[in-house]
Amino acid sequence: MARLVRTGMEIVELSANEPAVRRFIEELWLPYYRELEGTVDTFSLADDVDLVAEELPFRVDRLDSEEYRTWIAVDGFTDETPLADADGEFAGYIAAEADEAPSVFDRPDRLFICDIYVGEPYRGTGLAEDLFDRLRDWAREAGCEEFSLDPHVDNERAIAFYEKLGFERTQSHMVASVDDCEER
Repeated sequence: MARLVRTGMEIVELSANEPAVRRFIEELWLPYYRELEGTVDTFSLADDVDLVAEELPFRVDRLDSEEYRTWIAVDGFTDETPLADADGEFAGYIAAEADEAPSVFDRPDRLFICDIYVGEPYRGTGLAEDLFDRLRDWAREAGCEEFSLDPHVDNERAIAFYEKLGFERTQSHMVASVDDCEER
């Protein structure tokens, strides 16, 4: 179901419909990850695979689960047209996964924010906040009390945005090559 955000812009939940998912990958997911390649030193996409063909079944499977959801902001969307065929421009998206706390831990359930991306022409318009509003609605519906996310340390613009929303740094994520990690 679409939800009007601002004049001409609606946020639509992405279903596991292959043509719609393919369009999402081509117009939002791939540009987002290409941008990350230029922003984050340790991030790169594979050169030797068809990225859309590889991502499509993975994304369809995730969207088929109850724990994972993606919303797309579409500029010029009308409810009468299937998302895959809509004339509107895909402006941004947010994807999250429910993270239920195991009973052995004393913490609330969380929504883990997998991705958030707003295309260049829509940055600074409040669209990212509108996407977060939709995610906040789902968090409340799902009984989640917290959000969590793992921004790349080199993505300073994203980290500043999250801090503005009230996120606090609680831990670091570290990576080491198996070959470079010293044996003790």
